[in-house]
Amino acid sequence: MPYMTGIYGNPSSMHRYGRIARDAVEQARQQVAGLVGAETNQIVFTSGGTEANNLAIKGALDDLPVSQFAVSAIEHNSLLEPARSMRNKGWQMDLIAVNTLGQVEIEAMGEQLTKGTRLVSIMAANNETGVLQNIQSLCNQVKAVDEQILFHSDACQMAGKLPLRFAELGIDLMSLSSHKLYGPQGVGALVVKRNVDLTPQLTGGGQENKKRSGTENIAALAGFGAAAEMAGLKMQQRQQAAESLQQNLIEQLSALKGVEIFSSGADKLPNTVQFSAQGIEGETLLMLLDKKGFAVSSGSACDTGQADPSHVLLAMSVPADVARGAIRVSFGEQNTDKDVLQFIEALNSIRQQFN
Repeated sequence: MPYMTGIYGNPSSMHRYGRIARDAVEQARQQVAGLVGAETNQIVFTSGGTEANNLAIKGALDDLPVSQFAVSAIEHNSLLEPARSMRNKGWQMDLIAVNTLGQVEIEAMGEQLTKGTRLVSIMAANNETGVLQNIQSLCNQVKAVDEQILFHSDACQMAGKLPLRFAELGIDLMSLSSHKLYGPQGVGALVVKRNVDLTPQLTGGGQENKKRSGTENIAALAGFGAAAEMAGLKMQQRQQAAESLQQNLIEQLSALKGVEIFSSGADKLPNTVQFSAQGIEGETLLMLLDKKGFAVSSGSACDTGQADPSHVLLAMSVPADVARGAIRVSFGEQNTDKDVLQFIEALNSIRQQFN
């Protein structure tokens, strides 16, 4: 890759190598914008989805008079933690409840909003259950209460897997992550509507239109851009393949006694299935499956050392003992029906050890 070897210019420099690096950054910006239906000048590159969520919440609220904001109860911790930090600064943080499928209900959300609400954040697709939210309808409801309320959506899980058009959603801020669409880890973006003011959380050289200072990671951004372009080209093919595997796994799991599949009946990402097996802790099942060659997750893969039941499942009224047994299976483009069959065989073998 040229940006890790011979081409090593700083994109803020005026010399030839700097201009080459700047061209790479702007090409990546065009590619990412193209994937999500945004304008190139709306893309603010970050170090990943976590930083994008922090910039969205803290950046939007920092310079406003203290009031209130609302986030859904099933958000990723990279959003809930900055939200809690704003609560510690005096902001009122309202949690938007979900139903037993993990869906935010539009009418119930609207009842929680007031003229004092400054921001609402609801993720486009959940990182554990894969459940999709109707972001456009939710945003319309929020704007009906007050046009000035900012609407943010964490779309890290959805981007690249399903069609996503920032301009059509009507929202103000949207978080993206490169590695969720086969790009490099450690790079992401926040899509920012042109009239939205953000307080930078990283200050210094004024990069990214003065919204996020720091010398850009050229190699990672080039990879992010290439992955975004490829995701757009292969989206339908990947979606159909993942949906076929997902349906196969759901049918196989549904035939097993003592297995509960979460959010059955809800619209979901095509690559995600979350379930629990009665009598087996999720962490235990994860490690036993790992020994048999299957890489799955319990809860969020980004939460290190987390042993508590999933806050997402608890918000869906799943009993704590059932939530502790949850694991998530995610399909990639290299998976096949043979993998599903071997996974079920491995799962049954493990379950026999506990019965």
